[in-house]
Amino acid sequence: MSGAKAGPRARLVMLLAPLLASGCAGLTTFEPRDGAPEHRIDLLAIPDAVPRVERRSESGNPPSYVVNGRRYFVMNSARGYVERGIASWYGTKFHGRPTSSGEPYDMYAMSAAHTSLPLPSYVEVTNLRTGQSVVVRVNDRGPFHANRIIDLSYAAATKLGIAAEGTGLVEVRAITPEARPRAVAVAEQLAPPLSRPPGLYLQVGAFASRHNADRLRARLNDTAMGLIHVMPAINGSQTIYRVWIGPISSVEQADQLALTLGRMGVEDPHVVID
Repeated sequence: MSGAKAGPRARLVMLLAPLLASGCAGLTTFEPRDGAPEHRIDLLAIPDAVPRVERRSESGNPPSYVVNGRRYFVMNSARGYVERGIASWYGTKFHGRPTSSGEPYDMYAMSAAHTSLPLPSYVEVTNLRTGQSVVVRVNDRGPFHANRIIDLSYAAATKLGIAAEGTGLVEVRAITPEARPRAVAVAEQLAPPLSRPPGLYLQVGAFASRHNADRLRARLNDTAMGLIHVMPAINGSQTIYRVWIGPISSVEQADQLALTLGRMGVEDPHVVID
């Protein structure tokens, strides 16, 4: 969401100059702040996106692009993509504006924005707190807020149960039209809640040396940063020692902690969900 909980959002319309100009020219005609529509409809009755084979968008798939000084790289294929993290949503401020694929954004459609998946792509998004899933069509770029992995339409966020809070802990899994019968997607929407609540952490470093990981943990312990763990993980034939802070009680706390760590010189702290 682009309101107080999710922070400011920069909506990208890429590459084609006429498309870019049309997006900028309409800025004064749209709502200055994002949010939910005043007129409510039965969003739960809106069907999920139905995966189908589509041609890649001509305007939305450059090899890479830069927003707010950060370079993003567009994937050649969505196949095999799966990631856990924080989802946000966007609504009235962008309703009707061109998306990065050139289509108008419809907050009542089952769609989403992603920084690197090909446009269009289809993904299943699962609320890790409830087990509820939706299938959305990715046709836009974003979110350009630190530690967010997907920006859902208002309809998708409502069906997933995260619209009121503004953010949610999710798993995003790419689905290919030829490999996923619609009946499977519908059945998975009725999945039971997960066996245990997901834990929210910030990863602040990953080292081949346990000694270096312990040094960072000791440094952060001296600042009363909270519970700090060194988590070994196998990467091929090598053990990597990850330094995690948490569990963290809320997305807002994670955002504030990430800002504090940045001011301390800790580069790119990022959310992990365990």
